[in-house]
Amino acid sequence: MSPFAPLRELNTTQRHTVLASFLGWTLDAFDYFLLTFVIVSVAQEFHVGKEHVTYGLFLTLAARPLGALLFGRLADRFGRRPILMLDVILFSLFELATAFANSLTALLVLRFLFGIAMGGEWGIGASLAMESIPARARGVVSGLLQSGYPVGFFLGALVNWLLVDHIGWRGLFVVGAAPALLVLYIRRTVPESEVWQRGQATQPRRGLLESMRGHWKLAIYLMLLMMAFNMFSHGSQDLYHTFEEESLHLPTGSGAAFMLVAMLNLGALVGGLFFGALSERFGRRRTIILAALLAIPIIPLWMHGGSLLLLALGAFLIQVMVQGAWGVVPTHLNELAPEGMRGTLPGFAYQTGNLLAAVTANAQLWIAGWHGGDLAFAMSVWIAGVAVLLAILAWLGPEARGVQFGEPRPEKGV
Repeated sequence: MSPFAPLRELNTTQRHTVLASFLGWTLDAFDYFLLTFVIVSVAQEFHVGKEHVTYGLFLTLAARPLGALLFGRLADRFGRRPILMLDVILFSLFELATAFANSLTALLVLRFLFGIAMGGEWGIGASLAMESIPARARGVVSGLLQSGYPVGFFLGALVNWLLVDHIGWRGLFVVGAAPALLVLYIRRTVPESEVWQRGQATQPRRGLLESMRGHWKLAIYLMLLMMAFNMFSHGSQDLYHTFEEESLHLPTGSGAAFMLVAMLNLGALVGGLFFGALSERFGRRRTIILAALLAIPIIPLWMHGGSLLLLALGAFLIQVMVQGAWGVVPTHLNELAPEGMRGTLPGFAYQTGNLLAAVTANAQLWIAGWHGGDLAFAMSVWIAGVAVLLAILAWLGPEARGVQFGEPRPEKGV
């Protein structure tokens, strides 16, 4: 049987739920990556160095755990659906406000607020989708959901390529307010999670500390795992457009620059779907380890391909592996989360990992500066080291593939 067969078995309501969660993460990533495309332009307008603008990326990543905790707890208390809609509206509004920042300080404050709102979306969307589908469909749906991130990256690159020369970097952030329209779709087609509704009816309401009793070692492990995951993805993506501009000398709005980013995101889409589906048969941990280690031999082609064609192939293959490992994350974290914490713990672990990895872009710039400004060297060394770290952490951790949601579990750690 095809590993993608479970997608065809979903009913109409389940498909709407998966699509809404996918679009939420897609549009979230779209809004985040717009800043990565215009780092040079923003730095020039505010007369500062690029490293000052990249603090906007750091602040967004650093704020995301706050949003994951805040909106996750609200989702565990009041339901996935209404809090997801509130979250989408907020991150769209902060994205729009960024277009009107009159100073670098104002822009950085707005990116921090955007990060709080962005931090809530992934955990809520993933829990809503995973609780709404059959257990056998989790692997492929996990890959599909996580593929929303590279799709958002691709849409950001497309909008940048088509519009930046006409509307400027501020205009891109106006376009970035469009995700607010997703709320209309969610309200019309997506029901509340039945697993959450049953839990409200049958389980006593417990506070954060009580819900986490016996699971703190697991929480710390998941944060470290997601630190490695975020160092892996952001290390391969956030400065890639800067690498194109400064190392490959491709203008920001050029067709060649867009083509490389398009190939990067096509690879991410393929990798997320393939490895997510593979994890249903091969296991969550083993799939993560396989994808992470396969990234290492691709690094020379990715950074030093020597021609546009080879660089495009390298961009495609590196993201097959990076986002292939990531394709397992939504189901892996939701299956490991204790009951009553599925709206909170996966998202909080994910976003705390973001916080721990938030120095990625700045660290890569520092390594490049130490090595004569060679960004290709910095990105290569970073990805190779992180791939090994991720594989080790995945090997050391637990797995709960196929666990039934809504049933109490033993209170134990890793």
